[in-house]
Amino acid sequence: MSQQSPAPEKRTVIETQELEVTFQTADGPVFALSDINLTVSHGDFVSFIGPSGCGKTTLLRAIADLEPLSSGSISVNGATAHESRMARAYGYVFQAPALYPWRTIEKNVTLPLEIMGMGKDERAERSTKYLELVNLAGFENKYPWQLSGGMQQRASLARALCVDPELLLMDEPFGALDEIVRDHLNEQLLRIWRRTEKTIVFVTHSIPEAVFLSTKVVVMSPRPGRIIDVIDCDFPADRSLDIRETPEFLEVAHRVREGLRAGHSYDD
Repeated sequence: MSQQSPAPEKRTVIETQELEVTFQTADGPVFALSDINLTVSHGDFVSFIGPSGCGKTTLLRAIADLEPLSSGSISVNGATAHESRMARAYGYVFQAPALYPWRTIEKNVTLPLEIMGMGKDERAERSTKYLELVNLAGFENKYPWQLSGGMQQRASLARALCVDPELLLMDEPFGALDEIVRDHLNEQLLRIWRRTEKTIVFVTHSIPEAVFLSTKVVVMSPRPGRIIDVIDCDFPADRSLDIRETPEFLEVAHRVREGLRAGHSYDD
């Protein structure tokens, strides 16, 4: 019997080594992140979870070259974070949709392309493609105030995708939405991830959301943020919300919860 060949090793997209971030304030230094060593491979969906103030967003912003490092290093696709930002290697989805109220949804989505100097026809083509991808076809000429919160966040996602980045960084994009809308958007995001094969790094406070979405969950400690555990989530790519009732899902969620407790995340 012939032996099956091992799966090819996935390419590294993000690598941090001994990363530290310290903020200087009038009251003295604030140690936000300490000794962060992390590898994210192509096609991974990685969620950061931890208590408020543990540095999840700071770490995401450091990867995006939006926050300076105090020490250590970050590489994105083998380049520095700054070089990758200049090459538009990532799309960023913020906690709030951050859509301009005076621009239509189409013009909000294509704003990065407009800034890049892309022609009108190609901008329209990409807008059509990504608005369809996030189920907003037909809303091109609406304004943000005419859309629900979930629809606005989907428009924000389309805007991040329109530059066709390999890496998608998402900072708790569904945190302000109600549970029903959030579940629906979780399923839509998984569908988009499967179709686009992007590498996604996602910040959340929700254990079920982190476990449902991710191939890996990174559990962080209170400030200064450290990585307590990296947990693999070996669920089928085409999973549905029903998986949250299975013993396998509950086991992973329990490990995440235990990691948070071990990091004293519930202390004041």
